[in-house]
Amino acid sequence: MKIAVLFGGTSEERDVSIASAAQVIPALRGLGHDVLAIDTATGRLPASAEQKMLASGVAPEPPSSTQLAGMSNAALMLTSSAPDIRDVDVVFLALHGGAGEDGRIQSVLDLAGLAYTGSNHIASATAMDKDLSKRLFRAAGVPSADWLMAPVAAPEVAAKLGWPVVVKPNKQGSTVGLSIVREEKAFAPALELAGRFDDEAMVERFIPGRELTVGILDGQALPPGEIITKGEVFDYQAKYQKGGAREVFPADLPPEATARLQQLAVRAHHALKLGAYSRIDFRMDPEGAFWCLEANSLPGMTAASLLPQAARAAGIDFQSLCERICRAALAGRSPLGK
Repeated sequence: MKIAVLFGGTSEERDVSIASAAQVIPALRGLGHDVLAIDTATGRLPASAEQKMLASGVAPEPPSSTQLAGMSNAALMLTSSAPDIRDVDVVFLALHGGAGEDGRIQSVLDLAGLAYTGSNHIASATAMDKDLSKRLFRAAGVPSADWLMAPVAAPEVAAKLGWPVVVKPNKQGSTVGLSIVREEKAFAPALELAGRFDDEAMVERFIPGRELTVGILDGQALPPGEIITKGEVFDYQAKYQKGGAREVFPADLPPEATARLQQLAVRAHHALKLGAYSRIDFRMDPEGAFWCLEANSLPGMTAASLLPQAARAAGIDFQSLCERICRAALAGRSPLGK
């Protein structure tokens, strides 16, 4: 196959996307595919630039708004600046956050009639919107913690949710802009931080307990994993810096709890009408109840990312995972395609 891997972009998760592409591109080439490396902020990369960028790794902090604004001014127009993308069999989306995961690029690819990995533009946008996702989770019988949307005053938060709460941007990934607020005086600064990354902020009841995740592949739940961190949340540093967290696949759960968690994950996946693969994140409280946090329509794809680890626990190696994702995209391609 001829495959274009789209990565980079101008979201706060740019570094994470580059790290995913650094694993996906050689995996696909190792299978004999013809792979184009395309940064959606700068265009197709020549071999020398590709090697340099893909070896850069994930910095301790997301790129600054100033850096991202500079890239946005030169953002790639897929239909004109990258005409060679029209000749590919499938587009592999190694993008995370922003326009890469919220449905905008998916819409462009739909209009061009191109097959692409992940979910369609409507499902992608729905998964990115945490408020909308939680409403659909609950409608499908998937428990999710109580929440309020800003603007909201601290007394109302205390009365309806109680402290502590999690304050986070409504449409962001990788816990960018997230804070745990334990008392009223820390509430306004947390809202201000979340507001730097999105025009909407969510205030959610904090669920103590274990952090769990379930990958979905071809509509089936993979073995659940547990993320063990030094802090109380699986934040940006814990996710992407060495030693920040320990992931255990499969998670140490009784068989009946594993089955229940997988059932809820599949239900959440279908509630958002997600595509061939996703990752659904949960908390398990001290009483053993599961609470759905969010769905990831384009989960991280480094070899050490959570979805590949879940696949490995099911006996699916990284190259095979990438191949299956591409084949699923071709099988479900738009009728407008070639």
